[in-house]
Amino acid sequence: MNAPFGISEFTTQPLTLEQDLALYGEAGVTFIEVCETKLNRADPQPQLRLVKESGLAVSSVQPRLHGLFPELVNAEPKAPSERMAHFRRSIELFGRYFPGTTLVTISGVAPEANYELAYRTAEKEYKEIAKVAGDHGVRVGLEPLHPVLMNVGSFICSLAHAGRIIEAVDHPSFGLFLDVWHFWEDPDATRQIERYGPKIFGVHVSDWKTPRAFEDRHLPGEGEIPLVPLLRAIRQTGYAGAYTLELFSDTRLSGSLWVDPRRTVFQGVAVFNNLWQKVCA
Repeated sequence: MNAPFGISEFTTQPLTLEQDLALYGEAGVTFIEVCETKLNRADPQPQLRLVKESGLAVSSVQPRLHGLFPELVNAEPKAPSERMAHFRRSIELFGRYFPGTTLVTISGVAPEANYELAYRTAEKEYKEIAKVAGDHGVRVGLEPLHPVLMNVGSFICSLAHAGRIIEAVDHPSFGLFLDVWHFWEDPDATRQIERYGPKIFGVHVSDWKTPRAFEDRHLPGEGEIPLVPLLRAIRQTGYAGAYTLELFSDTRLSGSLWVDPRRTVFQGVAVFNNLWQKVCA
């Protein structure tokens, strides 16, 4: 069985979108996760046409601003309504070009540690954004982050926490985006995967070693994550979408995977193909 493999443009952060398209095509990659930050802010249309013409399927999109509340990378604007207005524009843009794709969102940080307010706001804002997504033929996937990013990037730091919001929103266009780096230590992971199987809208793959920085991930098979059983559990839910390699790797770190993007991409393809054979065995 062919591996449903994709690459996030975060994995090749130093390259332009045009360079990404050429490299991914050369490596035989099937899917791409587009990062809106690599598009020309003033006029993204020519680059979006290039993506359509590349032959790569857009499995998911990382919007320029994707946090409901302020977070480490994007602290402004502060108000969730303003932030979701930016997200809505991303939905409208990508919905025109790539119907059926999933836009990734994270929760951001609960204001003044007021989690009750954060959940209440998330339900309200995401209900509205889910309707917009449905109207434009795309989906929104909520990605819970690892607890090491609590109070830095997200107040949603487990699959159960994400499930609480997904159930409250209760919309077919709003679901779960899984990232094994973030949830692999969750002792309830397999049960939650089974529970929310029909709502899984995308999967990020990488590996974990104790981080040396915020941006420090590893190629699958080079760390501690039990990838085979986790990916097998996801596959057994009936999920048939892409498994997308998403690697953050600060160039100041020894062995940074961003230093040689070409090598990283070709290694990524090889290790995932090997991993997928074990998952399907």
